[in-house]
Amino acid sequence: MSGVSTLVVTSIVTQAMTTIPGSRSPVSFPTSVPAADGTVWGVNAAGSVYRYSWDDNHWVHIPGNLKRISAGSAMNVWGVNADGNIYRYTGDDENPWVQIPGSLSDIGAGADGTVWGVNPTGHVFRYTRDPNHWVQVPGQLSAISAGWKTNVWGIDSTGSIYTATNNGSNPWTKIYGGKVDIGAGADGVVWGVNSKGDIFRWIRD
Repeated sequence: MSGVSTLVVTSIVTQAMTTIPGSRSPVSFPTSVPAADGTVWGVNAAGSVYRYSWDDNHWVHIPGNLKRISAGSAMNVWGVNADGNIYRYTGDDENPWVQIPGSLSDIGAGADGTVWGVNPTGHVFRYTRDPNHWVQVPGQLSAISAGWKTNVWGIDSTGSIYTATNNGSNPWTKIYGGKVDIGAGADGVVWGVNSKGDIFRWIRD
């Protein structure tokens, strides 16, 4: 990973955020950032899976047990469980998950169907629809988020921030700053939290 770009951020005070009823822990940006169509999914500390219902403002329990979840749209929802198994939402709440070959520790799903993941050793992968399913992308990350195929961000084990370049020979640009989790939206907006729990929004200069 090479190249360094400056990070222009706006610090967000927590008083500006709206509390949604319910307890979902751990709270992470790939888990809690809504999809472009307003879809919101979450997992709690026990791994139980929920989808937020805007009609009556409450969380709907969905069968399954996951550690991480990401929603790019209502029909592009992916998760990984504590064993690293990968699951994709089927659209049927009665039989909601189909297992996808591979093993990941984090996953990011975009609004356009883009899916990226990282495995427990930090290797980075991009999902394809061919029989091989996952294509490895050079780099080492511990967390990843995909808003769109051109808006993919990740963090490594030291908290360094990277954004994908879509250049196969030099796939990542390092962004100045340090975060522990990050969330990329389909509209290009990027949010992050640091080790103190402070919230930031990335601004394109």
